[in-house]
Amino acid sequence: MSSYIKDNLTAVQADLHAAEAAVGREGKTTLIAAVKYASDCEIKELISLGVSDVGENRVQQLLAHMGAYEGKDLRIHFIGTLQKNKIKYIIDKVHAIHSVDSAQLAREIDRHAAKHSICMRVFVEINIGREEAKSGVMPEEAEALCREIEELPNLSLVGLMTMAPRCESDAEYRGYFSEARKLARSIWQDLGRTDQPLLSMGMSESFAAAVAEGTDMVRVGRRLFVHENHEI
Repeated sequence: MSSYIKDNLTAVQADLHAAEAAVGREGKTTLIAAVKYASDCEIKELISLGVSDVGENRVQQLLAHMGAYEGKDLRIHFIGTLQKNKIKYIIDKVHAIHSVDSAQLAREIDRHAAKHSICMRVFVEINIGREEAKSGVMPEEAEALCREIEELPNLSLVGLMTMAPRCESDAEYRGYFSEARKLARSIWQDLGRTDQPLLSMGMSESFAAAVAEGTDMVRVGRRLFVHENHEI
């Protein structure tokens, strides 16, 4: 196993560094390993190779992976759809929640965070491609949700997350990511925020385009775990 995990990680890191260098943003992008299809052994291998941020899509999987995470210097990001009745299982285990797409979900996260005396970092998820099958708020609804989150004492609004539609070229991806970046900056300005919004966008097939548009985090899964006997 070690060979393909190490080779895949090396290749992803090389492409990430090249994308950063092309726009003068060396070392500015956090690689989040999306472990939806990964085994405990694969996760442990990644961590041993220096990966410090992992992304979980499902609550049950996150809980099942806790044995691999225990005792590690690791940031766990929840990046999938989160049901309100599952928040209590992860609220004290994750570094950030990237998929807040309603005021109701935000309020429930706030309620559980209060029970643990923590301030949870959250991203508002944007449906940048306006796709019916995808979660996230429509771009024009994002500012209202951000304003509601700003009023919740146990949440820290840190930025926007999005997933672009499948595109045929980097130029197409960049169009969606550019829109998300401009939206985030416009919302922050309207909120009177003086910090810069973090952007969580770009996946295995699109992270180079996301880096070109200034993303702070990329969520890469398939390219890290694919090998000749294990197509994802």
